[in-house]
Amino acid sequence: MYQEVSKLIMYGDLDKNSILMKMADIFRRFELQETPNAQLVQEIYAQIKRILEVATDYGFDKNLWHNYLTFLLITNENPFSITCEKIGANDGSVNVFAKNDFKVFHTLFHYDFSKIEKELGIECFSLISNYKAIVKKELMYNKNVSEKVQALSAKLEEASDENEFFEAVTQFYKDFGVGMFGLNKAFRISSNNEGKVTFHPINNMDKVMLDDLVGYEIQKKKLIENTEAFVQGRGANNALLFGDSGTGKSTSIKAIVNEYYEQGLRMIEIYKHQFKDLSTVIAMIKNRNYKFIIYMDDLSFEEFEVEYKFLKAVIEGGVETKPDNILIYATSNRRHLIKETWNDRNDMEVKNGMHRSDTMEEKLSLFNRFGCQINYSKPSQKEYFNIVVHLAKKNGITMSEEELCAEANKWELSHGGISGRTAQQFINHCLGLQEKEA
Repeated sequence: MYQEVSKLIMYGDLDKNSILMKMADIFRRFELQETPNAQLVQEIYAQIKRILEVATDYGFDKNLWHNYLTFLLITNENPFSITCEKIGANDGSVNVFAKNDFKVFHTLFHYDFSKIEKELGIECFSLISNYKAIVKKELMYNKNVSEKVQALSAKLEEASDENEFFEAVTQFYKDFGVGMFGLNKAFRISSNNEGKVTFHPINNMDKVMLDDLVGYEIQKKKLIENTEAFVQGRGANNALLFGDSGTGKSTSIKAIVNEYYEQGLRMIEIYKHQFKDLSTVIAMIKNRNYKFIIYMDDLSFEEFEVEYKFLKAVIEGGVETKPDNILIYATSNRRHLIKETWNDRNDMEVKNGMHRSDTMEEKLSLFNRFGCQINYSKPSQKEYFNIVVHLAKKNGITMSEEELCAEANKWELSHGGISGRTAQQFINHCLGLQEKEA
């Protein structure tokens, strides 16, 4: 095995601590008889455990070795895989190197583990080649990843040589991309003291769709039009969804990502304290073959906070223009994102050489940099009742409409007033009572 792995070129920059590299080193020492058998068994079991952990995380079953190698192929970002993501496979010279690597992976797919199992008295490789997962698919956070990996793994099992391997893998890159961006819809970021930014997939994202949001048809239409233009490569604007709390602003953006994921839309959630990393994040994603929404929830700034200046520079006005594959979508409970004071309105006051009117203009300019501004206002009582009735039907609640509306009215009086969020909370309450009685 180690001799095959050493032939890798495009995929040869694997982490030394990766499962494949660890396995290759174990097999090298086994063949050269450099390590006692007992220690080799212990090290093999450690890597088998790691394969099982990956399988548990993603719900893999059947041949876990094949699933692991497939997962490795579709998450390895290298010049070849990223080029295939952008334009698909072509007739470039790099294909020679890629096919060399796919010949190695084809060999690894069909590697005969019987020799090492017999000499070490183990059967773990045989067991993971026909593994039965106990994770229920409907409970998996990573179901989307699991299905894609196992579908490609099945194709690669049937591939007769490196050429068929090449066709299957490059088609996957073209259809879904490579790395975490190809497999996941949404991400968060973290950064260390040295400014290095890391992306973290959000595997349990809400599966809400736009049809699940009752009412707000004009608002949804504006958001859809802007997002479709963006996804299709036409002109689009940064969007600000503002208005009363609990009206579906955040839900609308999550639904948009779910609706347009298959068309290459991805979301990166960034918090206010991370705005200093915005330029780094944009530099990392600007050359990828995806459309990215940088999502900022509950965006607002107190008078003393200065993070909004990072945001203003990125949206518009910096030396480097914002790439065409990136938009900023934000939600806020207030139209004026930066808190105003009464002094801001006193045009006659001058302090330290600055007119207060200049300060107001500075604060309002952030709002004006969002070309798509959508107002989500609190629903009327009639609209509130419509939301309740719709959600009740969708969730199989058997109460009559009259009873629903009467109880929903009582609920909102003691739970923060009329809103879509209040309606959903009331429905959750009704579901709990109905399931208890059942």
